[in-house]
Amino acid sequence: MRRKKYNRRALKRGLLGYLFMAPWLLGFLGLTLFPFAFTIYLSFQNVRFSNVHGWEMLYVGINNFAAAFLQNTEFTPALLSFFGMVAMYVPVIIVVSFLLSLALNAEIKMKSFFRAVFFLPAIVLSGPVMYNLMNHGNSQSVSLRGIFVYDMISMYSLPVANALSYLFRNFVLVLWFTGIPIVLFINGLQKINSHVLEAAGIDGATGWQILWKIIIPIIKPIALTVTIFSIVQLGVFAVNPVYDLIINAMQNTVSGMGFAAAYAVVYSFIILIFIGASVLILRTKKRDRE
Repeated sequence: MRRKKYNRRALKRGLLGYLFMAPWLLGFLGLTLFPFAFTIYLSFQNVRFSNVHGWEMLYVGINNFAAAFLQNTEFTPALLSFFGMVAMYVPVIIVVSFLLSLALNAEIKMKSFFRAVFFLPAIVLSGPVMYNLMNHGNSQSVSLRGIFVYDMISMYSLPVANALSYLFRNFVLVLWFTGIPIVLFINGLQKINSHVLEAAGIDGATGWQILWKIIIPIIKPIALTVTIFSIVQLGVFAVNPVYDLIINAMQNTVSGMGFAAAYAVVYSFIILIFIGASVLILRTKKRDRE
């Protein structure tokens, strides 16, 4: 009898859980899953608009994908450029946002003001606004070229020096991407049990040891969330060259809709690869949970 009551309670709680999730599930099915599946369907079609019959679709197999890689001279370089953006920006965003969250979580004066200052650009500077600022060069700082540090690094590795120069020149953009990650990291830091940190300090652990042995392992799941968020945010950012190709192809009503769908499918697959690699690198291992 007790078991039946327990099963009913568990079923009721499960139904309530699904009820609370229903708005998100409906939105995911209608606004994410169905459009993505329809995009995959369109990628195998030649889609064109006719004044007589409206939108017409003709199955062409993998011709759109072949044309994207073999005929379009801009698609592959755009993908490589996106590779470089993710490889360069995401680690810097994670490190900078984590260091800033450590500083903003400390006991300092006007802590709320500084938190608002770092998060405000993420609200005010929307994608189109940032896009216009970058087009006019207002988001770039002074280049490192010609400075002693750049010359010294370039003597050992010119690509590393150029990458550092590029990041420094676009550091305003990096700070713009750190707004929400800082909030996520601060939320994770505030959930760390202060007694654990105090016990480590009493046992003689230095601040550096506490950071690497306690704080970073605990905050690792937050770092994974920040990584996935940053990859997706870069993926839909207006300055991204692949994003521009997709938008331009969609505006071509003659035969561009199928190409745009093919671009989007390949692009989504690459983003999923980046996310999968991030999960493999930052996943919490069994011994870390123990």
